[in-house]
Amino acid sequence: MSTNPNSTDYDNRRVDVTGTVTKADGTPAPNIPVTIQEVVRFTTWNPWGDPIDPTYYEPRDLGKPVTDADGKFTIPDVDIDHVTGSSLLNVQHEVQITALYDEDGDLNTPQDGYYADTTVAANPKSSSVTYKVNKKKVKAGDILTVQGKVTLPKGVEPQGTEVFLQTYWEQEYDVKTTAEDDGFFVMSVRVSGYDDTFELRTAPTDLYVAGAHQALPITNTSLPRT
Repeated sequence: MSTNPNSTDYDNRRVDVTGTVTKADGTPAPNIPVTIQEVVRFTTWNPWGDPIDPTYYEPRDLGKPVTDADGKFTIPDVDIDHVTGSSLLNVQHEVQITALYDEDGDLNTPQDGYYADTTVAANPKSSSVTYKVNKKKVKAGDILTVQGKVTLPKGVEPQGTEVFLQTYWEQEYDVKTTAEDDGFFVMSVRVSGYDDTFELRTAPTDLYVAGAHQALPITNTSLPRT
């Protein structure tokens, strides 16, 4: 299976998906229904080093073409994009296209299932985030306020861009807000005695706009001295 082209960008998001199904002896397999999916992948937040899958998968069905007399199948003009309302925090900008044929239609009998996949690069435009903090030294009980602005590529609306504030190493974010239509945002959090990681992340709503990341110059004086 392959796509043409094998990469996409902000202005060019469509590809043609083609493939061939063959029998064990290498001859074409006609009249075979093939399930095609697009899988948007995300990097799983896992600071503990647990043996879990480092990738989260969000699939959607693209169709079920039937192979022709030569064993070939095609889905033209496939939109390589993120179509659900889920957050794009930690999205990977390489989308997977999968093809599956299962002889008896039962995925619990994998011995008669056949699988192939390919990837399509989704080359994003860059974005940035600027910020101000109300204090750079904090202690337990203080209110830390971060205000700033998300800047996206020209012509892309910043409204709805998610902004996340992390304060502790085990949690990717403690506070979440969304940017206004002018890109500005403000968020506050009550500092705990164990907060030790102050970072800002953004997640635009478009797969083809990369998020931004900033480490904040915050020191928690309530932490034990080392």
